[in-house]
Amino acid sequence: MTYYQKLEQHYKKYARLGHLSAICGWDQASMMPAGGNEARSEAMAELAVLSHQLLTEPQLADWFDLAERESLAGEEQVSLKEMKRSWQMANLLPESLVQEQSLTGSKCEHAWRTQRAENNWHDFSKNLEPVVELARKEAQIRSEETGLSRYDALLDLYEPGMTTKELDQLFADLKSWLPSLIQQVQEKQGTETVITPQGPFPIEAQREISLEVMNKLGFDFNHGRLDISVHPFCGGVPTDVRITTRYDEDDFTSALMGVIHETGHARYEQGLPAQWHNLPAGEARSMGLHESQSLFFEMQLARNETFIGLLAPLAQGAFMRPDDQALTSDNLALVSTRVKPDFIRVDADEVTYPAHIILRYEIERDLIEGNIEVADIPELWDRKMNEYLGLSTKGNYTDGCMQDIHWTDGSFGYFPSYTLGAMYAAQFMAAMRKEMNIENLIRERNLTPIFNWLDKHIWKKASTLSTDQILINATGERLNAEYFKKHLIDRYLK
Repeated sequence: MTYYQKLEQHYKKYARLGHLSAICGWDQASMMPAGGNEARSEAMAELAVLSHQLLTEPQLADWFDLAERESLAGEEQVSLKEMKRSWQMANLLPESLVQEQSLTGSKCEHAWRTQRAENNWHDFSKNLEPVVELARKEAQIRSEETGLSRYDALLDLYEPGMTTKELDQLFADLKSWLPSLIQQVQEKQGTETVITPQGPFPIEAQREISLEVMNKLGFDFNHGRLDISVHPFCGGVPTDVRITTRYDEDDFTSALMGVIHETGHARYEQGLPAQWHNLPAGEARSMGLHESQSLFFEMQLARNETFIGLLAPLAQGAFMRPDDQALTSDNLALVSTRVKPDFIRVDADEVTYPAHIILRYEIERDLIEGNIEVADIPELWDRKMNEYLGLSTKGNYTDGCMQDIHWTDGSFGYFPSYTLGAMYAAQFMAAMRKEMNIENLIRERNLTPIFNWLDKHIWKKASTLSTDQILINATGERLNAEYFKKHLIDRYLK
């Protein structure tokens, strides 16, 4: 056995522990009784330590050194590079820190579920403070090793190659035109007549629509499923993808679009190359690219007027309302593209959504860099919500700074991925339109060419190329935010 093969074998063992951790995490969020949290947290912390131990075994340094001297095929060289990157990342952190982060994050996340509902910032902040301190420790360690700033060192875990400098430029440009666009769109939509669909919309009927749409979007139910959780997400592993959503009997569109969003994540996972499963080269390249797929499915595809024409008959049939004018294609197209500043990020429209992300990015950046403390978050949140969206969250922590799950487990550096993903998605759609007529394909109920394009240019590339190179190969250029701006103007003003 070559040293490269030894490393492959070792990483597959590591991936299997990751598989178990992913399913345990899904169960913790969707099925586990509340009384099981402490024991589950301890079990997952133990898994995290075992995984960390695998990637920090002393002989791996020699194996990498020897494998780099072996005669390897081009794909093996790419795989070795990704394995080494993963190894280097893991070896920066002491085992004690990994365990403490897992335990502290689980405690904070579990308490958040009730504390958010109770608007209990006081107790939540006490749980969040140690999470932040541990994240700062990790950031400092990674910063000293990589030469990146503390926040950039965490950002690199989710979006390799992206920097605060580039984000600041992208977001500064966004802030220069987004408020005006929001105002113009609201003025235009103020002249339109929209009928709000009135519930109740039975949850079982909503589930049936969701499953049917997932099927139309190519979700492989032999390797995945749909469930319910407090916070919708896509988890699991490529061979066992778990989607969750939350239903509202007063609004079926929220869950439906959420399921379509998560199906985009799932198709990416299910489309990753089988030959690289359980190896770093076979993983999604970045969270920004992951979000580009969910936002491509939801925003670029599902909120397209032509696609709404496929969804409307499903809703009319499932809810037994064939003559309900609120469920016509034309009206649902208007409903699905309403722009209105609101408190909740996950329910935000695609025009106001970037403002939610910029707010979170600016706070978490300064939090990790030590420029602000946890106690400063509510006031900053309220000030930025006022500035960017004209809303106040003073005293309203439930709909303000406690609404997201990300910070509870220390996922700092993740939020920018959402708006980067929206930009990537718009750029992918613009490139795709040069090769095919998207509307005609939707009318013909032939989405296969669309999925084949994504599979060829993104899914099957996995982590064998950088994000920049994937964009260049697929669209002919690096990230160009003008495509996103044009998409919003074309959809909402023209």
